[in-house]
Amino acid sequence: MKKDSIKFGSGFKYPFKRAAGLLNILWALIPIIGWFALYGYCINIVKHFIKGDFKQLPKFDFSNNIGLGFFMFFKSIPFFIVLTIAYIVVGIIPFLGVLGNMFIAIFIAPILIINFYNKETVASLFEFSKLEGVFNNMGEYVIAVLKTLALRIIFGIMILVLVGIPAGIFARNIFLSDFYRKYVK
Repeated sequence: MKKDSIKFGSGFKYPFKRAAGLLNILWALIPIIGWFALYGYCINIVKHFIKGDFKQLPKFDFSNNIGLGFFMFFKSIPFFIVLTIAYIVVGIIPFLGVLGNMFIAIFIAPILIINFYNKETVASLFEFSKLEGVFNNMGEYVIAVLKTLALRIIFGIMILVLVGIPAGIFARNIFLSDFYRKYVK
């Protein structure tokens, strides 16, 4: 039995249900320490999405977030080295390289990164078997990607009134995490 998908309107409203949580973006103003704390917070948000918790932004716990952000950053380095090499190798092929890189960026990297956020292990970044969920449910995945793109466009426009910045950052993975929760996990 498949779980219900989160609706687009709910995804849009999510970061505003606890509007004070949007102020957590201000951690980005503190170099390095704030960046790690904010990264850890974003990972915690994705973990809430994976659990099916779309009620509101979670509370910000500085000590947990900074530790999580710090260790997850360093754990992700091997994947991003491999990903960069893959982009370079695939990108060498004229025209097809661009399509190949788009394929990697849309269909492979997001699910592996969400899997990493869920499991917190370096090995989880290389669990290519998780991609079966994407390819076996391609229609649903494309819908999740299109919802994500539409939400990014809307929040991109809302940058003009500043709330689009934190809303876009904190809700960026809502639909892909929902897909992961339903079809991959």
